[in-house]
Amino acid sequence: MIANAIHLFSNRKTGPIIKVNCGAIAKDLIDSELFGHEKGAFTGAAAQKRGKFERANGGSLFLDEVGELSLDAQVRLIRAIQFKEIERVGGTSTVNVDVRVIAATHRNLENLTISGGFREDLYYRLNVFPIYIKPLRERKEDIPALVHYFMEKKSRDMNFYPAPKLSKHAMNQLMNYDWPGNVRELSNIIERSLILNRNAPISFDHLKTSGLTARSKNGQKTIANDEIIPLNDMIARHIQNALTKTSGRIEGPKGAAKLLKIHPNTLRSKIKKLNIRRDKSSNHPYKL
Repeated sequence: MIANAIHLFSNRKTGPIIKVNCGAIAKDLIDSELFGHEKGAFTGAAAQKRGKFERANGGSLFLDEVGELSLDAQVRLIRAIQFKEIERVGGTSTVNVDVRVIAATHRNLENLTISGGFREDLYYRLNVFPIYIKPLRERKEDIPALVHYFMEKKSRDMNFYPAPKLSKHAMNQLMNYDWPGNVRELSNIIERSLILNRNAPISFDHLKTSGLTARSKNGQKTIANDEIIPLNDMIARHIQNALTKTSGRIEGPKGAAKLLKIHPNTLRSKIKKLNIRRDKSSNHPYKL
């Protein structure tokens, strides 16, 4: 959806937008899919085929799950982005392409470059204008509009329209849930509830006892509202959240000690006592 919006609100909107799921292409077919092939280039190549880059010429190419590409494919992708030219498999000449590349991934590419799973030079070519798309738990103000959209759409899809009504407390139940499965989970829960409550107001009582915990954008678990944990663990997580908000800064007017209203030395002592360690492997400043 974001890729479509970028394309449609740009000066390339009259051109095509071609979408590629990099995680769904077999390793030995990546070159053919991205760059095309000539007739007779390999067994089964009965005719010339234009690849995704050629088909996106003058428009946008959306590389979904780009973090799943093999290192060999990444090397060839660098050339296409850098020089704006490709070679079809089995071809002997280059083809010039004018393409805007939009890439998306659920993986931490910066960490992948450190571990050797993603080429650093490709990462910096793609990381021109990064956009972080917040998970649903960080933009709960969107939930009412999404709920009404899914209610209408799925009621029509299942041929019992108009849609049933929500119960009095249904929206509060949805707003108080942390949505570890993001928008897809919301969509599925709405569909399940429509199936089970065709003629009655819809509620979501099962969310209270789901037992699921959410994860924040840095991968840390958050605690469900009804889960009781040891007091020290709760204090440690509270301190960790304060350190996250201050990007690891402890003292000063923008430090975590100021947020927590304790002396910086007291905070340092608690960090040491509760074994909250600085995390150098990710964007998150501290980990438990």
